[in-house]
Amino acid sequence: MEQGRARDAAVPRPYAPEAPGMPETSAPGARRVPEQARGEHTHGEQDRSDCPSRSQTQAQPPSSPIRRHSVRGQILDALRTALVSGELAPGEVYSAPVLGERFGVSATPVREAMQQLALEGAVEVVLNRGFRVIERSARELAELAEVRALLEVPVMLRLARTVSAERWAELVPLAEATGAAAAVGDRAAYAESDRAFHRALLALSGNQQLVMVADDLHRRSQWPLVSAPAVRRADLVADAAEHSALLDALMARDLPVVQSLIREHFTGSAG
Repeated sequence: MEQGRARDAAVPRPYAPEAPGMPETSAPGARRVPEQARGEHTHGEQDRSDCPSRSQTQAQPPSSPIRRHSVRGQILDALRTALVSGELAPGEVYSAPVLGERFGVSATPVREAMQQLALEGAVEVVLNRGFRVIERSARELAELAEVRALLEVPVMLRLARTVSAERWAELVPLAEATGAAAAVGDRAAYAESDRAFHRALLALSGNQQLVMVADDLHRRSQWPLVSAPAVRRADLVADAAEHSALLDALMARDLPVVQSLIREHFTGSAG
C-alpha cells in the first residue's frame, strides 16, 4: 500500500538482463538507469548510428542481451520498477535510443514500453526529446487512495464473512514476503509483493475485472512524489505488519478489526 511517499534511496536498481536460458525477471539489484539516458543530454529521439551523441557513446550496454521474444515486457517491467524506486525521477526526460543502448536493444521496444507507461499516466511524450516522468501531487495520491478504498473495503468486508480461515491462511506466505522485502528496505520488491498480496485477497471475490482495476490503481499509487520525504525502512516494516494483522483478523472473523485495519491501511500506509 504504498501511498504518497517518495523514493527510498536504498532501493535496488531497476534492471539486470538474464543470461540466455534463465527465467525472465526484472531483477531487483540490477544496474541503474544511467544519467546519460535522460533527455536533456540527448539531441532527439532519432537513432544516429552514423554519428552517435556523446551521451549515447557513454551509455554502457548490459553484459548479456535481453531475450528477444519478450523484450517489450521485460523493458516495461524494468521501467516500472525504476519508477517505483525513483530512479526514473519525476520531471526528468529520458531518451528511448539511449535507454535502448543501456538495455542492449533497439529504441523501438523502449518506445513501446514508454508509450504504455504514457497510457497509464506515468510519463508524457516530449516531442523530439523522449518521455518525461510525470510530477504528481499529494491530492492525486489522496484521490487514488479514496477510489481504492471505495472498491476494496466493501469487498473485503463481504469476504471476511464468507471465506474460511483455511483460505485466508493460504495467503500467509504472501504477507511474509512483504515483511521480508520491508526488513531489508527494498522498496521496489516491497511494491511488487504488496500488490501481489492485495491481488490475492481480491481474487477470492472471483471478480477478475475488480482485481485488474484495483491493481492498476495500486500501481499508480506507488509512484513517488517529487518532493516527499524518503520512505524509511521502519515505514515499510509497519506497513507490512498490517498485512499479517489483517490476515489474523480475517481468520478470526473479527469484522470490526478487519474494517479498521483496511481503512487505516489506505489512509496511513507507507506505499
